[in-house]
Parts: sequence; structure tokens; C-alpha cells
Amino acid sequence: MSHGTYIKTGREDLDELVPLIGSFLQKDVMELFVDGKRVSGFRTPDAKSIWIRDHSDMLRGGRYFHADVTSAVEHFAETQSASGRIFDYFTTFPEKPPCERENWTKYVRVPVEADVEYRFVKGAYLAWQACGDDEWITRLLPSMERALRYIQGHDWYWDDERGLVKRAYTIDTWDFAYSAGTHEWLQFQFNEHTFWGIMHGDNSGYYEAFRIMADLYDRLGDPDSSERWRQQADTLRENMNAVCWNGDFYTHFVKLSPVTIGGVDEATQLSLSNPMDINRGTASHEMAVAIIEEYQSRRRRTKAFAEWFSIDPPFPDGIFGDEKLIGGAYVNGGIMPLVGGELAKAAFDHGFEEYGVDILARYHSLVSEKQETYLWYFPDGTPASVEASTSPEAEPTDGWGSSAMLYALTDGLAGAEDLGRGFDEVRLSPRWPAARVNHADVELTYVSSGKHVAYDYRLGESAIEMVVSCQGTVHFHVLLPRGIMPESVTIAGGESPFCVSQVQRSQYVDFTSPVDGEAEVTIKLA
Repeated sequence: MSHGTYIKTGREDLDELVPLIGSFLQKDVMELFVDGKRVSGFRTPDAKSIWIRDHSDMLRGGRYFHADVTSAVEHFAETQSASGRIFDYFTTFPEKPPCERENWTKYVRVPVEADVEYRFVKGAYLAWQACGDDEWITRLLPSMERALRYIQGHDWYWDDERGLVKRAYTIDTWDFAYSAGTHEWLQFQFNEHTFWGIMHGDNSGYYEAFRIMADLYDRLGDPDSSERWRQQADTLRENMNAVCWNGDFYTHFVKLSPVTIGGVDEATQLSLSNPMDINRGTASHEMAVAIIEEYQSRRRRTKAFAEWFSIDPPFPDGIFGDEKLIGGAYVNGGIMPLVGGELAKAAFDHGFEEYGVDILARYHSLVSEKQETYLWYFPDGTPASVEASTSPEAEPTDGWGSSAMLYALTDGLAGAEDLGRGFDEVRLSPRWPAARVNHADVELTYVSSGKHVAYDYRLGESAIEMVVSCQGTVHFHVLLPRGIMPESVTIAGGESPFCVSQVQRSQYVDFTSPVDGEAEVTIKLA
């Protein structure tokens, strides 16, 4: 029996997102021939190269449409240095024609990047979930260990005093640093003028990577290594929240070097990794609520067409070394679907379900007419262009932002989250009442392995009925219609114990059951 990936609800703005985003992601597949082997991965539309940062995030959605989930991650592992360092990207295409014409194989590491190694770990984990090959991930574990030890042991990236990852003063997770005019263009290197500090997004990324290592070792039967990484994760989160949390959101850059940038109130800057911090697990529910409410507040106050800021307020025009980096452009205050998708996922998880639906609907409105999506937009809605960007290309198939939106749809609204591999352990959190959907048909399938999870959902006056298809343990977390409580839960004709949990004003019915192929679920409503 063949399976696919689709969501059918009768709402055009939701139903069209899966095939539309799938078309973007398929156009972003890049295939190279390196060392006699084919390497296939996802590229951002601003460069003909496979960056681990883009590939690992895009893999969340790309694995539903592309069969080769392993070769790019393997190549990053094979080219890892003895120290544990991972390259940012590789390519066989000339990058800056006409001055560069050579089709050599080229590898680059941007020194100021502190986030590369956690993205490598995440990419490996996402690939393993999709392919389901325990032997493959076991072979990669030593590379993953070396990568994380490299970050924890290098003076460029680790602050011993605070027990946190550090970096040069960049805009959030981006790859060029503020040099106060000591460097003539974008500064990618460290030198005696480097301004050091702590950026929250690096640390939430490593927290998630540490948790991934703990989960993998637990799955593979090494409880001692699992506990070691779990303790490191807990310590990192505690340190990050003590240093970076300002009461409303995570401070953009906690300075270790004295530096003041005139023309912007740095303390009020809300930067793009904040929603990611929520989804990676460093923010408590109360902190997540504060961040989401901050975005909602800025939406009410901003003149921009969306609140999905790369950073808000932006830095003064051009101070990072390129005159194109004006306020509202690219990572200096541009509007990014990448941020909107992460924000929507966070909203679904933390009791702002209608807000999550609203973000998805606005994204559909943005991209559906022309079937184009861009990495960033000016606040007035003008899309990125080659002329306005520091990047050499600006194609209308951005997979970074679109895959984040797909993540919000599949894992947030449809609520099918793979907690293991091949959907052998699933958190199923259908949130259709928030979208005023009474009937939904959902299926997610990993192309590489054919493993899938599917369900048919029907909300009636007296019951929520579901037919669930998968092979594993399902943790149900089903959103109830406002003001209605469950009376009983039955699975395959037998009664199941359940409890009701509250997330803000939303109520969910929670229960767990194995599903061996297919199961009928009835939640009788009082």
C-alpha cells in the first residue's frame, strides 16, 4: 500500500500549503558529485551550495518529499576535522562569477559561526527519524560527539565562567560580526577588535543537540552516556535562562566585551531565535507565553505587514559593513517566514492555537497567488531581490521559511510529532477546533522509509471520532472545543483512562495507547 503526505480539511488556505511547500522544497534539492559519490541536500535559494544550517532545518519538511535524507549529513561527517569542527557548506559551483569561474569542490567554515555543530547533530537526528536506520546513526555518533566537544572546548565558542556558548557580535545567528568600522566589509573573522557575547539562539540549539544525544543513547542502550548528556543539557538551559532572559523575551546579545551601538535601543531588540528557543525546549511555558505575547504586542504596534522580524528594532543602516543592510532589509529587520513558522509552532504548543492558525493563513495569502516564497521581505511586503541583498541570488523558492511553516502545520495544527523514529512513538495533538475544522484527513510519510502516521478526524456534537494508522505508541493530546469536556475515551472498543490538561484557556484530553496498524478512537463529549 502506497502512502503520501497530505492534509485535507476543506479549508483551501490550509489544504494548499502541503503541495505548495512541497513544490518549493523539491526545487531546492541540490545534487553534487563529490569524491565519486552523489550528495543530495537542500539549498537556500540565495546560493548554489549546501549549508548545514539550511539543510538541517529544511529537512524537517523535506523528508516528506525527498528520499535521500542521509548523503548530505554523511558528507559533513566525512569532511569533519580531527578537532571536531564541521564545515558550514560545500559546493562545486562558481560562487562569485565572473571573477570566480572554477568548478572546483569548495568547503567553507565561517569562523564567527557558533551554531554549525548543533545543526549537524539536528540534521543527523532528523535523517535518522526518516530513514529509521539505527546502524547508520550509530556510525555517526562519534562524529556528533566530536562536534559538540569542539564547541565546548574551544576558546572562540565556549565561555567557561558562565558555562555557555559565546560568539562575536552578530545579528542573532547570522554569519557576520559588528566591527565598529575596523573592517571594510562584512566581518567573518575573529581578531583583536572582536566584540564577544552570548547569543541565546546558540545555546538553545546546543540544548536541543544535547537532548538529542541523550535520547539517542537511551534508544541505543547506553544509559550512562544518555544521563551524561541530559545533565549537560539541564545545566546549559539553567545557565542560559539565568543570563539571557530579560523577563519578556531573550536578550538579543549579552555582552562580554564593552560596546555600545548608537541609534538603537539594544535592550528592546527582539531577535529571530526567540520562537526557536521555545520549540527547542529552553523556555518554560510561562516564558513561552511572554515571548508570544511580545510578538502579538509588536504586531499591533508595527507598520510592517507581519511581525516575523529578523530583529526589531533594526540596527542603524549599514553599520555591519554593507550599505545594503539598511533597517528592514535581510537579517537587519527584514520580515522572515522562517520566524513566522517557528512562532506559529510555539503558539500551537502554548495555548495560542488561533494565533497559530492566523499565521498559517497569512502565509498562504502571501505566497499562494504567485506561488513564490522568499527568505525575507521588506516591511512593506516587497520581496528580497539580488539588488537589495548581500547574497548572490534571491530565488522565489525559499525552503527555510516554507519548511518552518510546514512544521507548524504538520507538528502544530495537525499535531503529528515523531518522538522516536519512523513514527514508532508519536505525540498526536490535533488542534482542528482552533481552525473551525470539523473533518480532517491527515497523512505524513517519510519517502526514504515509507514509514507513516495517518488519521481521519471527525468532530461531531457528541463525540470526536478518529481512525489512527501507525505502528507504535501514540500519546494523544487532543484539543477540545471551547467549553466542552470529555465524558469517556474508547480505543478499539475498550475504555481508556484519560485526564484533562489545561494550556492557557485551552483544554486537552490526554491518554496513551499502542496502535498496531489501525485503531478507532472515540472521545465522547459531555
